[in-house]
Formats: sequence, C-alpha cells, structure tokens
Amino acid sequence: MEEKYMLLAIEEAKKAFEKREVPIGAVIVKDNEVIARAHNLRELSKNAISHAEILSIQQACTALGGWRLTDCTLYVTIEPCPMCAGSILQSRIDKVVIGAMDPKAGACGSILNLLNNSEFNHQCDVITGVLEDECSQLMKDFFRSLRKNKR
Repeated sequence: MEEKYMLLAIEEAKKAFEKREVPIGAVIVKDNEVIARAHNLRELSKNAISHAEILSIQQACTALGGWRLTDCTLYVTIEPCPMCAGSILQSRIDKVVIGAMDPKAGACGSILNLLNNSEFNHQCDVITGVLEDECSQLMKDFFRSLRKNKR
C-alpha cells in the first residue's frame, strides 16, 4: 500500500522537476482516498513556505473542512524539513511515509527527529525508505542538471 501512494508522490515530484523546482512531492491519504497532492513551488510562487508538505496540508484541511488531519497519512518523497515537520505535528497527521532521508535538512530522523519527540503533545508513526532509490535519484538528477546548466 505504501508504494502505491509513494508513486503518486513521485509523480508530483516530477511535476516540480519539470518546473525547475526542487523535486519533492507529497500526497495525503485518508481512508484509502487521496485527499491532497502537491509539489514544491517555492521558485514559481516566490514564497519560502511553498513546500510540497505545506501545500498538501493546506489542501487536505480544505478538503476535510478543518485543521485536524487525524487518521491521515502523508507520503513524501524526501524527509521533511523542520518547518514541514512542525506543520505535520500541528495538523495532527498520524503517519508519515518518507521516500528518502535528507541528511542536510531532515527533521524526521536525520538531523532532528521532531515527529517522535515526546516533549510535543503529538507524535507520528514514521516509515522510511519507501521507493528510496527512485526518490533520491530524482534529487540527484535535478541537482546534476542545475550544475550542468550553470556551466
């Protein structure tokens, strides 16, 4: 089941790639139904918080008519940053499925582990490594193409 929804998140990441955005995609599922899907749009929106996770959380809140996303699972291609991890906690998402970890900015186990910090009033179940190779390859290809275009 995790791979099915991660493939949808990868589709979103590919949309970001095509727009020359960092290729991160996110999908939120409740009761086996996709209620939100998004990809990074920071460059196009010129907005620092236009991360895939934030945009998908906003969509899911609209779809459900409230800010509590209990019984929801977020599928994201790359480990969320501290801002996104905070938003995940604040929205009360129950489970986060991560494709590849981010050793430079990750806040779900790499640098920090905000989602499982018992000091917060909410924690999330976290699964990592779902279609990890595909998710990390998209990032490698993206940054390789940026370096190539700078030459």
